[in-house]
Amino acid sequence: MNTSIRNELFRSGPKVGENRTKNALLLTATSTTEAQEGDNNAKALKRTLSAQRESEYTNAKEFPRNDMSEFRRACEKVKQFMLGDNELKTIRDRLLENMRRGLDREGHKSAKVKMLPSFVTHLPDGRECGTFIALDLGGTNFRVLLIDINEEQIDMDSQIYRVPQECMTGTGEALFDHIAKCMSDFINRMGFADRNIACGFTFSFPCEQYAINSASLITWTKGFSASDVEGKDVVTLLTEAVARRGDITVEIVAVVNDTVGTLMSCAFEDHACQIGLIAGTGSNACYMEKQSNITKLDELQDIDGKMCINMEWGAFGDDGALDEWTTEYDRVLDANSVHPTKQRFEKMMAGMYIGEIVRLILLDMCKEGIVFTEDALEILETPESFGTHMVSQIVDNQPRHFAAVQNILACADIGAIRRDCEIVHMVCDAVSRRAAYMCAAGISAIAIKIHQNRPDEYLDITCGVDGSVYKKHPTFAKLLKVKTNELVGLGIFVNFRLSHDGSGKGAALVSAVSTR
Repeated sequence: MNTSIRNELFRSGPKVGENRTKNALLLTATSTTEAQEGDNNAKALKRTLSAQRESEYTNAKEFPRNDMSEFRRACEKVKQFMLGDNELKTIRDRLLENMRRGLDREGHKSAKVKMLPSFVTHLPDGRECGTFIALDLGGTNFRVLLIDINEEQIDMDSQIYRVPQECMTGTGEALFDHIAKCMSDFINRMGFADRNIACGFTFSFPCEQYAINSASLITWTKGFSASDVEGKDVVTLLTEAVARRGDITVEIVAVVNDTVGTLMSCAFEDHACQIGLIAGTGSNACYMEKQSNITKLDELQDIDGKMCINMEWGAFGDDGALDEWTTEYDRVLDANSVHPTKQRFEKMMAGMYIGEIVRLILLDMCKEGIVFTEDALEILETPESFGTHMVSQIVDNQPRHFAAVQNILACADIGAIRRDCEIVHMVCDAVSRRAAYMCAAGISAIAIKIHQNRPDEYLDITCGVDGSVYKKHPTFAKLLKVKTNELVGLGIFVNFRLSHDGSGKGAALVSAVSTR
């Protein structure tokens, strides 16, 4: 019989498991018959079982060949996520060019990587001391912190307050009055109502910054839509709200975003820290740049000094610079996102998207019969049904220990056999690896940019990192460190260090440095 026809017959015929079930039923039925009908039927049973075993053996020989075919088909789909060093170096160099353009007086107008000056011109050096209030607003929870800095030690206390929905979507005055009320409550509880205290404000929304204590909201995100705030200076709005109460004396000396805070927090402990990275639900980076290279600024505070640049690197690729490395799954994800064609770099590596990319790949494979059964389609067709936390858990388990992967999938109501678990692990590993490598290309571009400012020196610097992907994914941190140092070239080494509470402690440190 023609081999292809025979294989087709086996694929359309009964599976090995079905044969075993039939064998069991046949044994039960025939054991009764044997007792009743004697030796003739017993001989017939032996002949039947012999034929069944031969069929099962033949099927068993053929199915691994079919499984391997499906595995190879899965490999073909996953292969497009594997980026070689030459491709990563091209991505690195394109980001470098975008960085230069974003700093340029003329080029920044069309630059996708905005390279926003933070007006933070110094990092902690151990001389910081004092007591500060820090505010952290970036979602439905609002934090107020009391931070005491003394002899390179930091003591903190804090309280979390809810931001009511009516404040998030009402008037800007109501929102900032609520923030001022929370500040007053906390400061009075801590016994500092009678003191004039400096305050750092972490405001994690897109802003255009004019000075270290002046920033105007560009647009609300994260469910906020309070009126009469966009285009206004958020420091002025908060200062006015505090003045309306009249029961505390607070000076807002700095406004920062969480990325800059991450750099400051790490630099307090490691003075070699020059880069800040957020690798969590979203992704962004900042670094210390020579002020003379920031030609888009009308006035430089110190032409020989430095300034922290908030890159907003998530928008890298919005001009098509990453098109040749985006997959069909990236394009589907982008088309269905809240902001299509925006934040292309971030969508390839941030925690908000890693699980969704894996879901889209597995959905495609399931439709083609490569993985799972049709029962999984309903689950996989549901957006966000495969979370990044599941990706982390699956990567943390070796494919040979497929029972653990089975249990993770079972929690999502997805049934899986061993082959399914092996393919799912491969997909999760490939998408995670690409995320780490894309991030490494970005950090290597920053390190090279810093080294270009002092090319005759060996550069040994630290990158402070915060974010759930870096902290909780089992392989991301190691892959990021190894690949970054393979991409930076000779004369550069980048260490990575977990930064603790950049959005809280970092804001206080910016305040401490600015009043030093």
